[in-house]
Amino acid sequence: MSSSPTLPPDAWRRLIQTVFKPFADERTLAILVDLPDAERTDHKAWRERRELAAAWHRELAAALADDGLSVEHWYYPNAGTNNGDLPDRAWTAEVECHHVAGLPADGGVPFTELFDRVPILIAMSEFSATAPLKVASKRHGFRAATMPRFSPAMMPALDLDLGEVDRRCQHLKALLDVAVAAHFAFEANGHPSNLRLDLRHRTAHASSGLLHSPGTAGNLPSGETYIVPYEGELADTPSQSAGFLPVAFGADAHDQPIEEVVTYEILANRAVSVKGDGPVAAAERQRIADEPAYANLSELGLGVLGDLGISPIGEILLDEKLGLHIAFGRSDHFGGSVGPADFSSPEAVVHIDRVYLPGGAVAPKAVDFENADGRRLEVLRDGRYVLDFNADPQQAWS
Repeated sequence: MSSSPTLPPDAWRRLIQTVFKPFADERTLAILVDLPDAERTDHKAWRERRELAAAWHRELAAALADDGLSVEHWYYPNAGTNNGDLPDRAWTAEVECHHVAGLPADGGVPFTELFDRVPILIAMSEFSATAPLKVASKRHGFRAATMPRFSPAMMPALDLDLGEVDRRCQHLKALLDVAVAAHFAFEANGHPSNLRLDLRHRTAHASSGLLHSPGTAGNLPSGETYIVPYEGELADTPSQSAGFLPVAFGADAHDQPIEEVVTYEILANRAVSVKGDGPVAAAERQRIADEPAYANLSELGLGVLGDLGISPIGEILLDEKLGLHIAFGRSDHFGGSVGPADFSSPEAVVHIDRVYLPGGAVAPKAVDFENADGRRLEVLRDGRYVLDFNADPQQAWS
């Protein structure tokens, strides 16, 4: 598989068989794309992604015909925010459309009907649909690969040995399932900070891009293990997540200027204040005051693709799979307790990942896990894994 945005027929078949392993009675795969509107205006990468989805539709249809799989192509109005709820309806893409205004006012099919009929979905969207599709997949039994802001630069990550990716993700899951806390040491602008995340009452999820079980949804490309920090939802059991979390805004993988580094003060798994004198810090202070659910620490993610030769490209879908990331906002789709009802409006629902890469403006100097006996396990140093992925994870704490 090359870095080309298209693939030969045998590579398409191999990719679909590897990721989904379709069952004998599954006859339909659908590609979903979202459309710009008056508020969320179109741009080059979004337009190119829609064109790429149309090309994939044609090529997958030809490649999978002998397997008895038909391929459909659907449009829907964008959700307006990452991981916000999807609109009620979708429209078939038999006629090319590039804006919500072009959708027939009296047409469309309820998403619930689509979910009940189509067993395999691929969402190539501008705004991430991972959260709503995870929730809906459990209700309707379909499988979905979510590809928010996918670009041709991500194609090499689809050519990895997904069996090895899965093995590493399962190794991290075994460790996180035993851990009761994760400890972080950061350095930003020469200033150290520390954070402890409470991992009690939680199990981890290995997301390797293998979507073989009905009722599952996850990113493609993938290659991470994630866990929701304990959010304090149990009576008389507050969360013990506390400390300081620095985040660089404006940073990317191509050494663009850093707009601002802000530091969140975390107490009981929520950002309670924001340190910094710049405009981003001021905006973040206002945001956590206006939208308390956004202040929730909703994910600790550990990607494995960085050790497998994949480089950052400046897009979260891929870059978060390279190493450490910590998210704010919605968590119910990952097994947490914060969902759309906790936000002020559907448009305010978010799950936002903050990615920490070696050499970035905020350096993740150390990440350790702690088990119930108080033993510490070294996981990352200077953003690189120091774990032995070939060892038995059950023996790692001894």
